[in-house]
Amino acid sequence: AVVSTQSGHYGRGDSCTNMAAENVQAVDLAQLPVPQLNQLRTQFEEEEQMLTQSLAQLKGVQSRFMESQESVLKLSKKEVGKDVLVPLTSSMYVPGQLANIEKVLIDIGTGYHVKMTIPEAKGYFTRITEYITKKMEVVQKNLIEKDKLRQVTTEILQLKIQAQAQQQTAQQA
Repeated sequence: AVVSTQSGHYGRGDSCTNMAAENVQAVDLAQLPVPQLNQLRTQFEEEEQMLTQSLAQLKGVQSRFMESQESVLKLSKKEVGKDVLVPLTSSMYVPGQLANIEKVLIDIGTGYHVKMTIPEAKGYFTRITEYITKKMEVVQKNLIEKDKLRQVTTEILQLKIQAQAQQQTAQQA
């Protein structure tokens, strides 16, 4: 089996991926000694874990954006003057009243907030959710690829270990 390996990380921008593509090397796994196969399998397992964690984080972020979009849509159906709980922190709320249902303040990250109309906020959340979904698809594809590479490496490693064991048995006889 021949495996292409590259230095670089998945899920980053196109320029990083293009630079990593220049460092691609084809490696014939059958030619590698057992210690290198073990090291390669371990590397694939670590990369799988990293990709799995990245996928879980992206799912969490996607879920939070979808919840925010639902909250904005629910807010648009409320009446001015209606009693609501206003979040001061993630765990502390104070009572308040809706003064304006035409505009909302959206946290766009790193402490920045933007005032948007309800349709603008809905569009923002739709775009960001679609972007995250595309990134999740890329990570999922890479995760499947790493799993296949790990499986192939494990199979070749097992064959080499069996061959070594048979060779030792034949030499002892």
